[in-house]
Amino acid sequence: MNNKTVGFIILNINLFLFNILGILPAKATNNTPVFSVVNSQNNPEQWRGISNRLQKLGVNYCVISLSNVKNKADWGKPQVLFLPNVEVLTTEQAIALDQWVSQGGYLIATGPVGNLSTPGVRQLLRKLLGGAWGFSLNTAENLQPTNTTIPNWVNQSELFGIVRGGVIIPNNSPSQTAVVWNSKDRPLAILTTEKSTLLGWRWGTDTVAPEGLDIAWLKAALNRHLKLPVNSKLKIANPAPNCQPATINTQTPTVPFQPKIQTSSLSVQPKTIPQNIQDPINQLEQNVRLDVIPNSNVPIDQKEAIALQTELENLISRVESAHISASVTNFSSVNNSQIKRIETRKTAPSNLEKTLIKARNSVKDLPLLIEQKNYAKARQLWLQTKSDLWQQFPINQQLAQPEIRSVWLDRGTIVKAGNEAELAKIFDKLAQSGINTIFLETINASYPIYPSQIAPQQNPLIRDWDPLASAVKLAHARGMELHAWVWVFAAGNSAHNQLINASPDYLGPVLAANPDWANYDNKGNIIPIGQTKPFLDPANPQVREYLLKLYTEIATRYQVDGIHLDYIRYPFQDPFVGRTYGYGKAAREQFQEQTGIDPLDISPSQRELWQKWTAFRTQQVDSFVSELSKTLRQKRKNLILSVAVFPLPEYERMQKIQQHWEVWARRGDIDLIVPMTYALDTPRFQRLAQPWINSTKLGATLLVPGIRLLSLPSIGAFDQLQLIRDLPVSGYALFAAENFNHELEQIFNSTQGRKNEPIPQRQPFRTAASRYAALQTEWQIVQNNGQLSMSAIANTEFNNQAKELQNALNQLANVPTAINLITARKTLTRFQAQFPTWIQAENSPNPYQVKVWQNRLLTIERLIRYGERRLNLRRQTSTSVN
Repeated sequence: MNNKTVGFIILNINLFLFNILGILPAKATNNTPVFSVVNSQNNPEQWRGISNRLQKLGVNYCVISLSNVKNKADWGKPQVLFLPNVEVLTTEQAIALDQWVSQGGYLIATGPVGNLSTPGVRQLLRKLLGGAWGFSLNTAENLQPTNTTIPNWVNQSELFGIVRGGVIIPNNSPSQTAVVWNSKDRPLAILTTEKSTLLGWRWGTDTVAPEGLDIAWLKAALNRHLKLPVNSKLKIANPAPNCQPATINTQTPTVPFQPKIQTSSLSVQPKTIPQNIQDPINQLEQNVRLDVIPNSNVPIDQKEAIALQTELENLISRVESAHISASVTNFSSVNNSQIKRIETRKTAPSNLEKTLIKARNSVKDLPLLIEQKNYAKARQLWLQTKSDLWQQFPINQQLAQPEIRSVWLDRGTIVKAGNEAELAKIFDKLAQSGINTIFLETINASYPIYPSQIAPQQNPLIRDWDPLASAVKLAHARGMELHAWVWVFAAGNSAHNQLINASPDYLGPVLAANPDWANYDNKGNIIPIGQTKPFLDPANPQVREYLLKLYTEIATRYQVDGIHLDYIRYPFQDPFVGRTYGYGKAAREQFQEQTGIDPLDISPSQRELWQKWTAFRTQQVDSFVSELSKTLRQKRKNLILSVAVFPLPEYERMQKIQQHWEVWARRGDIDLIVPMTYALDTPRFQRLAQPWINSTKLGATLLVPGIRLLSLPSIGAFDQLQLIRDLPVSGYALFAAENFNHELEQIFNSTQGRKNEPIPQRQPFRTAASRYAALQTEWQIVQNNGQLSMSAIANTEFNNQAKELQNALNQLANVPTAINLITARKTLTRFQAQFPTWIQAENSPNPYQVKVWQNRLLTIERLIRYGERRLNLRRQTSTSVN
């Protein structure tokens, strides 16, 4: 046997071991990279763990710096590209990646890949990977094979262990569920396509997965994609132009982190942050999405089938409810002596009736199509029915009852206006549309829009006028309220820096003048990695004093109706992957004084200590809200305080941003909670908003859900408003004025453009009486149409008590005394208790509408509780002042 033959046999044995047994060769010839690894800007704190694992893999690789990637050639020619936890890609890089894959490349990705990118990039990555990271699991879970046949490439015991990861949500492209989480509903943990492998955890992080398990999975994924050519050199390909070949077993020294915080200057310079960061609210919305993709024949499981059917039923009911509300205006114009003579006439079915009948048939047909596995037709039927129902909303009729109709009037729109005359046009448009409350962006990135005697500098984009003074005058002349919207602890903004031609790293005028006030993350960064804003340290007494003076200046120099607090929290963190925040000089000193421990020495694995540290930071925000509330109300007893907050679950919110707004609400520190329940469709919006609408933890504080207009169809926005009006809520907030388009303006002019209505946060008792009067009219309408089932006895009792309640509410609205308050509350409680019996809810042909009426009674109850607290607050403030 000659040397050539021996070499050929050895080569084929090696290939057999590589492809069949999952054993990778120690290295290729002459350090040729076998695959490429992407090192991105947004995971430097994880890179050491990633690099250590790669070294122990025993395979040559090259490192590609993501910042240098401009086109497909920059991804290189090795067949496999590894993207470990790469959350930010530009559009240019994503397109180049798509082109690279189309030329034969394979992808291995881990964690929330692309989740901080723009929507278009996320969509392209979902196509390439077959799906996307949806949301993090609350606890560590076991990886487990699916019930189907286990693929050969994952048939190894060392691959299955406990990991703290997230749920992968597949899209409609051909993909395979390789591994699931051993938790409720067995969510997807690893997703594969012919060209990609997506691992549902942050690879290379010790607090997420054991080192051995990480290495085993990368080795398995490489074996799945990598096909070595049969030749004597085993050469794979040339590295990328910007590739930095890695030498195996190179040790990277570990340097313990200790931020150097000095009094004279900022010692830790913030890093330049990519500008295409996804808002955390976008990530929140991804967790509750209901995507229906036309013509997709991907199987619809039982859970999705129920969701689709339920949403159509709810949409039918919302359309009917909107028409009942719209009929109140026409009905109220009829003379009372004529009401009894109104009869239902048998006429040909209207377009509304035809559409509703067709939609109900669609609800019945939907499960049959799914059962027949005709998934594409089921989806098409759902989308068409939704479109038909949307067209039946009565958007040309008055239907809105008195409610909070608020809009965030953003800095960009103010700057674009440029003067009072142009700003007046915006206020005219909003007033004619029925908007009654403006959150005017007054402090942004530490810059006030008015000439302040407290802040270092007025916003340089404002020239030769005072927008706050103008806005107060314009709002009050139109019967609107003006609330000053202020950024609290967020002290700068790299996006704003671009507008004013400042350095991207500029921390804003307050931190530039007061470097000791800065907050830090656990790596010594003022601006957290992957974010765009530096924050003030809430534990710093000088920070608190400055903010109190600033907001007092606004409340006393200008007749604003309220102060609206934004960024009243810490930056977003993820303790389980080593991203934590709050290590300002004052915070560290105070915590160490209380516990004897520097918080930098604490890790999330030290459960008791970590909870103390989390509670400490949360308390800094809580106590500031309390102090601010007392200070401002002593100056202006009628001032309304509101907060823009994240609707994350309470525990998750404590861990990620230390924002405990339930406490502020229960204590009565604030009047309005405005959760940023932003979503691109009504089912998602409902899932985000419903838990807080139903919450019993908010005391007498009113809840005002937020709707983001960006990328939302006008009729879709109206649908979300109709849902709000059917729930026990006193109003809504729209983000933002810059997205308030002409089509939406026309809809609002028709449906809510009435004037001389009470504003709930200012006149809660008058609002309650007005809303109840409209409710009584609705009952009269459905009774006359034979849609309200009541016995003769119940009808008499119902009418008597309904009239008694109206009298009690009217009396309270006209004379808000303690005795009238007690009487109204008692009468309402008795009426609410008997209402289901009178309406015969369980036998009603429209249980949704019955629930809507109960919700509206609950709204009246909440308005009364809020009004009572406002009365008590005014009395307490007057007493303390005297």
